[in-house]
Amino acid sequence: MTILHALTSPTAAAGSVFAGVDVCREAGLPLPGGVRRPVFEDDLWDLAEVVGLPISLALQHRRFNFAAISNPRWRLVAKELIMALLAPRHEAVASLARAYRTPLHVSTSHGRLAELIRFMKWLPTHDVTSLEDLNSNDCDAYLAHRRYERDGDDIVVGERSSGTRRLAALIVTDLLNYRELFAADRVPADLRPWSGAAPSAIAEDKSGVGQNKTPPVSDTVLQPMLAAALHLVNVLGPHVVELAGQIRVADRGWSTKTDDLKSSARLPLAEINRVLAEYERTGEPLPVMRPHHIQDRIDAGWPAQDPLTPIAFSVLTRQAGFRQFHTAWLPALRGPVEATLKVVGAERPFARAATHIEKADGNGTLPWTLPLHREGATTLIGVVRTAAILTLAAVTGMRASELMELQVGCRRLPEEYGPDLGRYRLASKLVKGQPLGGTRDEWVVVHDAYQAAALAEQLHDDPVEGNPLLGRFHFNSRYQWFRDWVNGPHGQRVGLAPIPNERLTLRMLRRKLAIEIAYRPGGLLATKIYLRHVSTATTEGYASRPGGAQAELLAEVNDHEQQRNLELVLAEFRNYQEGILPTGPGARSLTEFFASIDGKLGQAAPAPKAQRSDRDVLNLLTKRAKVLHLGPANYCWFTDPSRALCLKLAGTPTADRPLVGMCDSARCPQATHHPCHRPVWAEHAERTETFIGQLGTTRKTERTRLQADYDRALRVVAEIDATMDEESA
Repeated sequence: MTILHALTSPTAAAGSVFAGVDVCREAGLPLPGGVRRPVFEDDLWDLAEVVGLPISLALQHRRFNFAAISNPRWRLVAKELIMALLAPRHEAVASLARAYRTPLHVSTSHGRLAELIRFMKWLPTHDVTSLEDLNSNDCDAYLAHRRYERDGDDIVVGERSSGTRRLAALIVTDLLNYRELFAADRVPADLRPWSGAAPSAIAEDKSGVGQNKTPPVSDTVLQPMLAAALHLVNVLGPHVVELAGQIRVADRGWSTKTDDLKSSARLPLAEINRVLAEYERTGEPLPVMRPHHIQDRIDAGWPAQDPLTPIAFSVLTRQAGFRQFHTAWLPALRGPVEATLKVVGAERPFARAATHIEKADGNGTLPWTLPLHREGATTLIGVVRTAAILTLAAVTGMRASELMELQVGCRRLPEEYGPDLGRYRLASKLVKGQPLGGTRDEWVVVHDAYQAAALAEQLHDDPVEGNPLLGRFHFNSRYQWFRDWVNGPHGQRVGLAPIPNERLTLRMLRRKLAIEIAYRPGGLLATKIYLRHVSTATTEGYASRPGGAQAELLAEVNDHEQQRNLELVLAEFRNYQEGILPTGPGARSLTEFFASIDGKLGQAAPAPKAQRSDRDVLNLLTKRAKVLHLGPANYCWFTDPSRALCLKLAGTPTADRPLVGMCDSARCPQATHHPCHRPVWAEHAERTETFIGQLGTTRKTERTRLQADYDRALRVVAEIDATMDEESA
């Protein structure tokens, strides 16, 4: 059925409660003026122009094609169900006891329709020609059909996700819950599929329970990928902007897209001679064709040794103002072109005389690119755009929908707080879990993300404020092209490290960032806020209502912190075994504890050199992990509140947690320093030295205080270095 037929095909909808309804008006979906408004009787509801739909929602998910259901009675049932899901406030829907009370999103409703179409195509194959004949056995059979993935020979090759099974169960329960709406066909009123169990229980859906199933991207992939993306954005990016400008000039002046070119059967010798003279004046090489076009000429009879065989005569003709080069002109042009060729040579038309840059691996300099044909130039621009997307995704944690909602002009003016101290913001929209149109929000980002957004604006084809900055993109294919370029001759030429051929998704990048932030002091709540994980219910519960969302949030935070602490304690125990010892006032106590654990493992091991598993070690370290608290420059082992210096200073010796913000780890007997803390102390010493140098001669008290602070930082750094030197020796 054609789209035109689908739009106008009448259905037996006269008896439906939705007969004649304007779909978008009833569902509260705004349309711009002049757009055809779908009505209930249409077999195709085109919602592509609905105002406020997220950019990430593909066009095929905005069109509801009911013509895919061949049975006209079932087609009407499908329309009535989708209309009820989109418009739950309709008086006929609001009176149903088990109907949804809030409208489903367009994308969710489209997913329901897609599953309903599958179900209604499956029913006739199992001898069900009327919904009145549907029974529990049919429901069980359909659920089993959707549970397993089968090949062309109907052999099970895998099991589908719980989400797929849940959707299959939802379709059946929807047909039961909304049966009173259906005018043409209904499931039996006494149908109780799966004994009335909820779809999530039927599908064994455990989403939201236990660990997040999205794995974080591995460091072996993240490190070379992000290094390559940053190199492309920060080093190659400015040059690629110039390259994009060259292409725009070519499009206006001499490409196949150029308007106002003249057609001519005569040889425009004078005009082409003027073009050749300009090449000689500027010293620009003549343009050459792409290799496959050169081969086409050779196959057509041009001599391979002829110096004019690779020359792009069509480019010279267009630069002269004419649309097409005719081979018959060649004899008259041979002399002038050969003369110019001897003077300036020939080269690919774009990115000539490229500026030298430092190689990514630090091994010298080289031109940032070799000369390119248009195809290679546009490919490189696309790779750099992908590098901007990867940088934004990796360092901001924005969802795909949030990245696609970025607009030209999304960069807010930087907030300067001092030399090299600024705050950068990007404006976008929250889409997930938000009403139609999304919710405007801003992300505080690092300078690299801000720079990536600026580069994307400069490479934009139409950088008018308010236009989508990145548009709708397919990440998997873009990343594949990016990785192939980095691992190919172009990326290796500029010294980029190869990226392993492993799976990478935006969710994996977001998960990695969440873990990296969360495993820092106070990081769990910071992660939830920054990544927009804190729902309204959670926030309200955390602020006032005991139990409920508050208890769930705190339990989740505690679980993550315990897992993080166990991993940190295990890492330090392994360092102890390798001779890398802690420093600080609490170092002796921690070393003695590790020695006792090592002794227990040695006694329990069946052989002197047997390596105990991490699980065995963790069992012994669990108690110490429970008292570990992370400071910005130390670990606090809060084993005895009476010895905690921070509690003594605060006058709260009976508190059950340390006051990490008041920690003086150089004096507290429960604090230790480790190699991971060295950069913090070294930076503190450097800044303190700078402050001392800026003090006037009269500020002796301040100088004395800062000098003591500086000496303490140097002492901590020296102690950490000493343990590392001993281990290396």
